[in-house]
Amino acid sequence: MVRKRPNILVTGTPGTGKTTTSSALAEATQLHHINVGDLVKAKNLHDGWDDELDCYIINEDLVCDELEDTMEEGGNIVDYHGCDFFPERWFDLVVVLQTDNTVLYDRLTRRGYSESKLSNNIECEIFQTLLEEAKESYPQDIVLPLKSDSIQDISTNLSTLTEWIRRWQPST
Repeated sequence: MVRKRPNILVTGTPGTGKTTTSSALAEATQLHHINVGDLVKAKNLHDGWDDELDCYIINEDLVCDELEDTMEEGGNIVDYHGCDFFPERWFDLVVVLQTDNTVLYDRLTRRGYSESKLSNNIECEIFQTLLEEAKESYPQDIVLPLKSDSIQDISTNLSTLTEWIRRWQPST
């Protein structure tokens, strides 16, 4: 089956603006926003709670099984801080949001992240862990890193992505 609308993955370290960007992009393009964290909670697609990291331990197989039919239909924006477990065939574009460490530190501090969770996420951003993960998991030509430090960056990113969606053509 050939999709009539693209699927986009928006990934990046927590605090880089994935949900803000995904929600605004979905509203602007009428694509369906899927927040994987919310889906995991709502449908119990996890293997319990990790006290140290203060988050659910997601069951990647259950998540993929849950999303399979939806992704085949197309027209989705998937928002998650990981990307290496999703099937490559699902996505036409993989957006990696990146944020300056000082901006990210402030955002995560405002969220009340513990010191260990804070340093773990800042380290991920410093070492560009998510960008490397995306480049290793998907074809280079569909991985798009975008700066996400400010409202202006988000606005520019929305314009870029909306235009990309407008021009997208299904593969034959």
